[in-house]
Amino acid sequence: MTPLDPTMLDTLDPRVQVPSYERSAATTGVVHFGVGGFHRAHEALYLDSILSNGDLSWGICGVGVMAQDAAARDAFNAQSGLYTLVTVAPDGTQNARIVGSLLHYLFAPDDPNAVVEALADPQTRIVSLTITEGGYEVNNASGVFEPTSELTLADLSSGGPPCSVLGYLTAGLRTRRDRGIPAFTVLSCDNVQGNGHVARVALTSFARALDPGLADWIMENVAFPCSMVDRITPVTTDETRRAIGAEFGIQDRWPVRSESYLQWVVEDTFPLGRPDLAAVGVQLVADVESYELMKLRLLNASHQAMSYLGLLSGHAWVHDACRDPLLVAFLRRYMTTEAIPTLSPVPGVDLGAYCDQLIARFSSEAVKDTLDRQVVDASERLPKFLLPVLREQLKRDDAIECCGLVLAAWSVYLESGLGANGRTITDQRRDALLEFVAQESGNPGALLDFAPVFGELGTNERLRTTYVNLRAALLANGAQAVLTEMGANS
Repeated sequence: MTPLDPTMLDTLDPRVQVPSYERSAATTGVVHFGVGGFHRAHEALYLDSILSNGDLSWGICGVGVMAQDAAARDAFNAQSGLYTLVTVAPDGTQNARIVGSLLHYLFAPDDPNAVVEALADPQTRIVSLTITEGGYEVNNASGVFEPTSELTLADLSSGGPPCSVLGYLTAGLRTRRDRGIPAFTVLSCDNVQGNGHVARVALTSFARALDPGLADWIMENVAFPCSMVDRITPVTTDETRRAIGAEFGIQDRWPVRSESYLQWVVEDTFPLGRPDLAAVGVQLVADVESYELMKLRLLNASHQAMSYLGLLSGHAWVHDACRDPLLVAFLRRYMTTEAIPTLSPVPGVDLGAYCDQLIARFSSEAVKDTLDRQVVDASERLPKFLLPVLREQLKRDDAIECCGLVLAAWSVYLESGLGANGRTITDQRRDALLEFVAQESGNPGALLDFAPVFGELGTNERLRTTYVNLRAALLANGAQAVLTEMGANS
């Protein structure tokens, strides 16, 4: 097996595509926060294609601010930033590619000033983010910046070197302003409705708490384009590494495995310029919203819809859940009767065909995605993906049974404190959620009173009645029986 190293690329299996450009000649045009598997299966791949097309000014400097990001630093250093991306089609066909667009990696706790200087570098024209749905710390219901994370709060109170993403962005922009360097563009790639607008609220609110004049400068000078990103990318595991080693003979510390499907729709607002994204398949549009809502309310919300009911039905893998006829019927009902009615027409997209495509993507055993991955930080995901559908349907006085069942299933999943089948619940609000769920027996509907998730929505009597009845049915009869009953009544 060949350890992945720049000197060994010529010896790799000929099926493996390797960088066609001279990496030493490439320069950094993008600083990216959050170099996880999704970024490396998506944006980093697009920029690798840009470099391959001959524009060597758009390499990436990755930045990690969390303690766990030290592992990415170590993997980057061991492999000079190279990694293997294996994509799998629904029929199981695999393609492997060595991606070389990550030219530098900074683990921020090692040298905070190096990160600020990378942001202040005039060559840095775009700063992109995959910092998770909760990384912006904007209240889901009110749209107001409400920081709670340790790193962000430390930056707002300490006056020392930055340690949070918002702290670094603010310090980098302050340095550019003070040096007379134009502001970079902030490009959110997270699954958040209006992600550019949310990023603007988060950054300007953070900056205003420290320096109102800088906040005004950011408002006037920084572009925050919205984007919609789509590629299912499971978490890399030791099994991923073993499988890639066995198939392609590569010993890789941080490979990525994803589905073959790939889409990126970006609002074309980049004052300092951008690479020729259209040449590598990116859709550049004036307004991302219709694409964004389609993806959030159909794909991301369907992940939530299948996961709790799937786990309660004894499934572990996404493909197993999406081959369960009862769950598939439920997903189609959710998409057709609750999600699609809340959407506007999407240019060039047949929504019915898109839903068919989603079921096919979800059903791919080759992707090896887990339901456990999809339920991490549900208290951030449900308000961004599912609850907007529920709100719209309540306003329309239209169907809410599917949304209600998802919330009831989430509650039952949480109830034991360990989740379904002994799985550990991973949620930043875990303890508070469990306190509210524990009140359900004496106060049916108690979880809906958890304001950080539901805001005022939990007071809606129609929702409470639907939720309470479906939760009772799940506890009494189980998920499969409830899905059978729902199918019979559809």
